[in-house]
This record gives sequence, C-alpha cells and structure tokens, in this order.
Amino acid sequence: MNFPYTRVTNSIKNNNGLVTALKVMDKAITYITIIFYIYFLYFCYKWIPGDGGVLLYRSILVPGVSFVAVSLFRKAISAPRPYEVFGFVPALDKDTVGKSFPSRHVFSIFMISMTFLQSSVLMAVVISVLGICLAIIRVVGGVHFIKDVVAGASIAIIISIICYGILGGVFGLLMLPF
Repeated sequence: MNFPYTRVTNSIKNNNGLVTALKVMDKAITYITIIFYIYFLYFCYKWIPGDGGVLLYRSILVPGVSFVAVSLFRKAISAPRPYEVFGFVPALDKDTVGKSFPSRHVFSIFMISMTFLQSSVLMAVVISVLGICLAIIRVVGGVHFIKDVVAGASIAIIISIICYGILGGVFGLLMLPF
C-alpha cells in the first residue's frame, strides 16, 4: 500500500493551525539539533583536552565528509519529490526539483545523534527521537517519500557504525561510550 501523500498533505493544508505547527516543528527540531551539535563541539574542545582533540576532530570530520558525500550522491541521483510525482503543493515550504533521496535533514540529525553516542547515550537517544519526529514531519509535509527518510537515517547509522565503531575498534581511531 502506498502512502497517500496528496490526501494527507491536502488534509494538513486545510487546517492552518496544523500547517503552522508542522512548519514550526520542522524548523525548531532542525535548529535545536544544530544548537546541540555546536554545544557538543564546544564541549569536545573545552572539556575534553585529555584526548588530544581526537573526539573533536572525529565529531567534525565524520559528519562533515559524510554530509558532502550524501549531498553529491543525492544530486547525482536527483530523485523526484512527492509533490513532483503526484502534482500537489506540499504543506512544508519547498520548491526544490529533485534531490529527494536520501533525506539530508534526516541523515544529518541521525549523524549528529550517532556523533553524540561517542560520549552521551542519553543525548543520542534524545536526538534520535527528534530525528524520528523530523522524519515523520518531512513525509506528512509532502517533501519526502518514506524511503527517503528511512534511507537518510540508515545511511547515517551505517556510516557511524563503520567510522565510530569498526574503524575505532580495529584502528583505535574512534571510540564508543561502552
């Protein structure tokens, strides 16, 4: 069964309060996550000098390189968005053509969550919950297919397992809090 993008988006657009709430939550989750990430980087710099900056450089390098790689991949694929495929105006403000797969918003929030996992399981869980909420908002807002948000989260988690887990365990370059 396919997700009824047009019906759901039109239902949301017919309720101004719901449209506003969706837009506010979309932006709020994004900005809250950015603030958490910046604070985390500051924390890595200021309060963990004993590791020689390893946590800081990993926490910048892995998400940064991954973000660029995902951006180039989605530009090359240039998958259409639900509003392009089904011909409706999305509830979230968006007019980008293509570049739907994978969701870069969802990829980023889950990459930040996995980055937090290096030192705080609680914050990783909190940001993951925000990521799930953001994924739902992006789908019901009509700007991503379910596969886009699932792929974005999955790619972030897989890259994190490889970079923070496997490479760290084998080469000692990265660490997990357990």
